Amino acid sequence: MKSAVIVFPGSNRERDMLNALEKITGTKPVAVWHAETELPKVDLVVLPGGFSYGDYLRTGAIAARAPIMADVKRKSEQGLHVLGVCNGFQMLCEAGLLPGILMRNNHLKFVCRHVKLETANADTAFTSKYRQGEVWRCPVAHGDGNYFTDAETLARLEGENRVVFRYAEGTNPNGSLNDIAGIMNDRGNVMGLMPHPENEIEELNGGTEGRALFESLLEAVA
Repeated sequence: MKSAVIVFPGSNRERDMLNALEKITGTKPVAVWHAETELPKVDLVVLPGGFSYGDYLRTGAIAARAPIMADVKRKSEQGLHVLGVCNGFQMLCEAGLLPGILMRNNHLKFVCRHVKLETANADTAFTSKYRQGEVWRCPVAHGDGNYFTDAETLARLEGENRVVFRYAEGTNPNGSLNDIAGIMNDRGNVMGLMPHPENEIEELNGGTEGRALFESLLEAVA
C-alpha cells in the first residue's frame, strides 16, 4: 500500500503516522508539504494530528484551505481513501469532506489520556479487522474534539451506519453527540476520528490495538 501524509505548519503527529504506516505496510510513506498542489500516486492519504496554524480562527479551518486540499478533495471523489486523525478530522469537516464540526471540549480543558472505543461499524475499509462492537483502548490528545452536527445530519449518520467509532464505557472525553469518536462519508472512503491509533501499534507504547485500523486499509486497497 502506497501512502502519503500531508504536513502542515503546526502538525506534530506526522512522524508518528509515517512510522506507523511504514511499520505496518512495509512501504515508506511520502510526506507531502501543504503548499503542494498535486498528490503523488498513492492508495491512501492521511491528514495527521497536531495544531495546524496554532488552531487560529478555528481548529483545521486554515489548513482545510491549503493548496493540497483541492487535490485531496478531487481524488477522494474519485475513490481515494482518506484518513484524518484528530486535527486531520477537524480539517476534513472544515473542508466539507465530512459533515459536522469539532467544537471545544465541553469541560473547556485539554484532554490527554486513553479512552475506550467501540467499533460501531466493522464493515468498512478502515475497520474490517475489528469485530462489530469490539471495545479497544486508544489515546486521545485534544482540546477541540466535541463532535456536533444538526439533528437531521445526525439522524442520517446513524441511519446510514456512518458512525464508525464511539467512546465506550463512559470514557467520552469531550461531550461529543452520541459518544461519536469517528465517522465516514457516504461513499465509505473518507474517515475521520479524534483518537490516535498510530500511537497504539507497539507494546512499548502501551498496546497494539490501533494496528487493526491500518491492517484493514492494507487489505482493502491490496
